[in-house]
Parts: sequence; structure tokens; C-alpha cells
Amino acid sequence: MSRIAESELIINSRGAIYHLNCRPEEIATTIITVGDPDRVAEVSKHFDVIDFKNHHREFVAHTGAIGSKRITCVSTGIGTDNIDIVLNELDALVNIDFTTRAIKEKLTSLDIIRIGTSGSLQENIPVDSFVASTHGLGIDNLLNFYRQNNNEEEKQLVQSFVTQTQLHQQFSYPYISGASGNLLKNFVQNFHHGITVTCPGFYAPQGRVLRMGLANPSLIDNLTSFTFGQHRITNFEMETAGIYGLGKILGHHCLSLSAIVANRITKEFSKDGAAAVENLITTTLSIVEKLP
Repeated sequence: MSRIAESELIINSRGAIYHLNCRPEEIATTIITVGDPDRVAEVSKHFDVIDFKNHHREFVAHTGAIGSKRITCVSTGIGTDNIDIVLNELDALVNIDFTTRAIKEKLTSLDIIRIGTSGSLQENIPVDSFVASTHGLGIDNLLNFYRQNNNEEEKQLVQSFVTQTQLHQQFSYPYISGASGNLLKNFVQNFHHGITVTCPGFYAPQGRVLRMGLANPSLIDNLTSFTFGQHRITNFEMETAGIYGLGKILGHHCLSLSAIVANRITKEFSKDGAAAVENLITTTLSIVEKLP
């Protein structure tokens, strides 16, 4: 295997990868990602033990265990630009030898589960409910920098999305990846399932108007009305498609779970978003600790 240069894989003075500030022995193979750095402690407070706490910039990582299940919770910050950093560095921690700087012969697959907040795009998915994303559909451009290998259904989904929404013209070309079936099958009861659209921003990219006009004023309507067979778009946020796309390329099992804090159709916002997130955290951990 060829050696990866210092400029490409940055390892700090304590032998930790640059942004996450973690060493290989300091992370588990089951990873929970959260956007908000403060939310890491809201997850790890449920651990029976915490072995490592690392912090660098917006990236906070706590590794511990619930019973015999070892878990790392890491914050990503907002957006797929940060997901690009986190997914690449998590993969490097388990699949690159930090001494030889070579890719390991035997690769490790991580279970990566996002716990986040999101806005519903369907009237019948109310605030404070949960969504498990069957697919991440990105309109943010990240995966267009990587070589992708979509299956036939994914190719047809993207083509149908482009045709129905016309988002390919002055915007980046959409991309799509599916969730891990092995993880998704455990999150059925009390979860809505559907496509999650990942946007490159919070305001105009999600159809919000404050003082600037929209280049695509029909965005919300187009996303809400999109259908492909039994598939529909349930919600949108800013990380899922990046996690699914990079995870698929790298061979990891990924799932995105969202607490719905806003319904963009009924114009409602959760009266207690923190409680909704806490409910999602405890629900997720109760399932994760039983996973093989």
C-alpha cells in the first residue's frame, strides 16, 4: 500500500487526527453524530461510563459504553462541508495505519447514526415526531466531488427528482444514496420513513424569506409534491445526504434520524424542541445498545 503524505492525512503531536483530535483507540465502531457540540454531552450523559473526551473547534467526541456496547458520540457542526471532514476522519481512524500512513489490508465498517433536528415537508408528519431517512437526496454539491456508484433505483430517483423539480438548471446537480437496511429495519415503530433532502443552507436553500428574494420560490411546493413510486420527501435538513453518500463510498452503515421541530406546511414550530431531541436520544440509545 502506498504511503499517504503528511499534507493529506494530518496527524497532530499527540498522534490524533487533526480536526476530531481523536486517536484510533479513542473511538468505537458504533458512532452517533450530532450537529450541536453541546448535544454530545446530552447523549453521553446516558452512558454508563465515559472513557475519552476530546475537543477541537466545533468537534467534540465522547467515547464510552452502555452496558457492553461501546459508543462514540461526535459533533459535526452544521452542513455537509463539516460532514466531509468528519466522515473522512472517522474512516481514517479505523482504516489507515497511523504509523505507516498506509490503508489497512482489512477494512472496518462503522455503524454511523445521525441524531438531529429537521423540518417536515408533509402535513401529516407533525412537530415532535421522528423521521428515519430511507434516502438522503443532496442539493448541496458535496458528493459531486467524489466518484459515485448508484444503483438503478437511485439513478431513476435522481432523474425523476430533476424532472419534477427542475433543480438542475442554476443549482448543483442532485445526488442520492440510501440508508443502511441493516440499521433502518430497527427504527420502524414510531418513526416515519421517507426521503430526506439535504440543503446547502438554512434560509433561501430551505425556502425561507426574510429580506432577500428567492431564486426558486416554488421550492417547498416542489419538494412536498415529489413522488417516485411509493417514495416521497418527508423532510429536509443539512447533513444526511453527505453522511449517506460518503458512508456508502467508504463502506460504512449509515442512518439518519430526525426529530421534527418545524412543519413547513402547517407553519408550526415545536413548543419544546429540546424535549423532542431528548426523546429521540433516549429512544435511539435504547435500540443501539441492543444492536449486534
